[in-house]
Amino acid sequence: MVSFTKLFTAGLVATSAIAAPLQAKRTISNKRGAAYNDVTTVSALTSGGSISWAYNWAGSVFGLLPANVEFVPMLWGPKMFGAWATAIETAIASGSSYILGFNEPDMASQANMSPADAAQYYMTYITPWSGHAKLISPAVTSSTEAGLGLEWFESFIGSCSGCGISGLAVHWYGDDADNFKAFVTKAVDTASRHGLSEVWITEFALNADVNGSINPANTAAFLNDVVPWLDQQAGVTRYSYFMCAENYLLTGNALNQAGQAYVSA
Repeated sequence: MVSFTKLFTAGLVATSAIAAPLQAKRTISNKRGAAYNDVTTVSALTSGGSISWAYNWAGSVFGLLPANVEFVPMLWGPKMFGAWATAIETAIASGSSYILGFNEPDMASQANMSPADAAQYYMTYITPWSGHAKLISPAVTSSTEAGLGLEWFESFIGSCSGCGISGLAVHWYGDDADNFKAFVTKAVDTASRHGLSEVWITEFALNADVNGSINPANTAAFLNDVVPWLDQQAGVTRYSYFMCAENYLLTGNALNQAGQAYVSA
């Protein structure tokens, strides 16, 4: 869902952050994470140890995360290949224990790769880090169109059986909790059939939240339903609501009603 040019290009100016130590050690056991663009916003979600990890659709943290929040690097897509080696070396050395694959490669507007090309890129750029970190698949959409979503993943994993992947990453955007739960259940079943022990929902939100008509009360009700359910699902390892930012989980620098539900549900 998130565009590389909007979220990653701005971060490239912070080149000194690539070499800076990341404060990213995971000590909290819950599954909840923060999807962020501005690293300074993450602290709003950390009250009471509410989140254990964070990511920003990039390989470098670009700043400092709160203590006990693990940074999880992502190789967004081909535009990041040149800077990847330095970024991932720093992330692994600083305590990152997972690597996320490409961002919505099943979508033309995002990483935009065929399953076969994605498998080759994955083996070239991510698989060599197996043994240093656990590897998570490219994050696919919840689209049910032919060749997209979980169908794209099925083709990808068929070409990437030697990639060392231990988990499936998915995104979901929809209108109600029942649809979300049905999709996550299908994703868990898909992962299990391929011998993958983890499912990550690295983006999920109500359609209204990303279409400019967010209603924090409605979002809070949705989160109060699905977050406890996610915590009960053995196959779901980690999840992050879209996103830690103004007009989503935050109003100004503080949690809004939706953000409060996310950290306390």
